[in-house]
Amino acid sequence: MDDTEITRYAVLAGRGDRAAAEAFVAGTQHQLSRLLGYLSNARIAEDLTQETYLRAYVALPTYGGRSPARMWLFAIARHVAADHLRMLRRRPKTFQVDDWTGVAERSGARTPDHGRLVVLRQLVDALESERREAFVLTQVLGLSYDEAATVGDCPVGTIRSRVSRAREDLTTAVAGQEVRTTVSPG
Repeated sequence: MDDTEITRYAVLAGRGDRAAAEAFVAGTQHQLSRLLGYLSNARIAEDLTQETYLRAYVALPTYGGRSPARMWLFAIARHVAADHLRMLRRRPKTFQVDDWTGVAERSGARTPDHGRLVVLRQLVDALESERREAFVLTQVLGLSYDEAATVGDCPVGTIRSRVSRAREDLTTAVAGQEVRTTVSPG
């Protein structure tokens, strides 16, 4: 579904059209979940996706269509992810467990899979947040630099710079991973 169609559905949904609201979600849900998985944590991306849609539905009646609805929704998602991360910093989770290794083993924890995609995901997750956001928006979700600038609420040149630096960081990190996997302890 293209941006024009998604925007049309958003405007109609803002006027109370339920079918348009369903089409708006159907046209944006996959990319929105992917974005939130990268901006926060893949395990809670579904919850953050729901929170994003809740905020969007409250704001839809005032959505003016000045930017594509997908970009508008991604900007909301960016704020949802930031709010979630701020909340985590304010309220760190603590667990009252004496035998945490036993609990982890009973819950199915095992040595992580070090496949290429897992390692790449870890490397992307390790990027500084602004670089990760710009990289995911443009390289993973396929947004143009202009669209990513709209979502990120910053100049296009800033997005280009962040993507470039993210690529450099990833190249350096991948080179470091290759060195670690080819040199065995012994």
